[in-house]
Amino acid sequence: MRWNQLGEGTPSAPSALFGTDVVSRTIDTPEFRGVTFHEVRARSIINRVPGASRMPFTYTVNPYRGCTHACVYCFARKTHSYLDLDTGAGFDSQIVVKVNAPELLRRELAAPRWRGEHVAMGTNVDTYQRAEGRYRLMPGIIEALRDHANPFSILTKGTLILRDLQLLREAASVTDVGISVSVGLVDAELWRTVEPGTPAPERRLDVVRTLTEHGVPCSVLMAPVLPYLADSPAQLRATVRAIAAAGATSVTPLALHLRPGAREWFMAWLAERHPGLVRRYEVLYAGGAYAPRWYQRRITGQVHELAAEYGIGPARAGAHRSPRAARAEAPEPAVEPDPGVTQLTLL
Repeated sequence: MRWNQLGEGTPSAPSALFGTDVVSRTIDTPEFRGVTFHEVRARSIINRVPGASRMPFTYTVNPYRGCTHACVYCFARKTHSYLDLDTGAGFDSQIVVKVNAPELLRRELAAPRWRGEHVAMGTNVDTYQRAEGRYRLMPGIIEALRDHANPFSILTKGTLILRDLQLLREAASVTDVGISVSVGLVDAELWRTVEPGTPAPERRLDVVRTLTEHGVPCSVLMAPVLPYLADSPAQLRATVRAIAAAGATSVTPLALHLRPGAREWFMAWLAERHPGLVRRYEVLYAGGAYAPRWYQRRITGQVHELAAEYGIGPARAGAHRSPRAARAEAPEPAVEPDPGVTQLTLL
C-alpha cells in the first residue's frame, strides 16, 4: 500500500494520510465502542519479509493494521507510526482494514511470477482479532489459498478461528497448513491487565483442543514469557501443563522483546501496575530490544524440560514452512513489500 497517497476519507478534507477512497467508521456498539475502522483498498497483499528477519518464512499476508487485542507488549505498535497514527491507544482503536484482501490475494496467487511459496499470517497483527467478526476477510483468504493449494500458517490469540474450521480442514487436505495459538501465561489476573482485548488463556487452549480433535494439529507459541511477572518455575509449569492438557503438538517459548514503540507503551504500563519492576526491566533490556541470551536460554531450557515431562516437544525450526516452499528456488517478489514492516516477529 502507498500510505502517503491516502487521505482523511472526505472529499472536502484530503490529507497526506487518508484519501477520498478511504471510508472511516467509528462504531458505537458495546463490542467496538471507541474503535474506528479505516477501510482501504490495498494495492498489494502478499508482503516479502525483509532479508534481515529471523523468521523461517519469506512471505506474509496482513489484512489488518492495528489490533483490538490491546496487548501492552505488542511489537507491532511501531508500525502505526508509519501511518501517522498513535502507537499506544491508537494502535488498539484505529484499525486499518484492507477490505479487498481476499480478491487481491486470489489475483496475486494466480500471477505467473508467484511460485506457491509458504504464506504466514498473524505475524504482525492478529488476523482473528475482533474486527474479523465484522469484516470476515479470512474465509476468502483461506479459500484462495486452498484453491491454489498454497501452503500457509496462522498464528492467533483469537477463538474466531474455529468459525473457519471446515475451511482449514479442506485446505489441509490439499496443502501444508500450520496452526499455532499464542498462550504465554495462564494467570487470569495478569492476563486481564496485559492482554485486555484477547480471549482468556483457557479459551485459547480450548481452540487448541478443538482443532486437534478435528484433525487439524495445533501447536502453541508460549509467548511472550514476561520476565519477573510470569517466569517463575511454578508459573512456567502451570502454563506448560495446561498446554499439554489441551493436546498441543508442540510448545515453543519466546521471551518478551521490547522494540521502540512497544517499549515505551509497555514501560508506562509497568510503571503504573508494577513500579517495583521498572528498574529490573531497564537493567535486563539495557542491551537492546531482546532479553539477554542467558535469560532466553534459561526460559527455553525450563520450558523444554517441562514439555518433555508432560509429553510434548518443542517445535522444529521452521515447522510451519512448507517443504515445497523450502525447496523452491527463491523468486523475485510477486508484489512490493509492505513499507510498514521492517522486521517480523511472532505475536
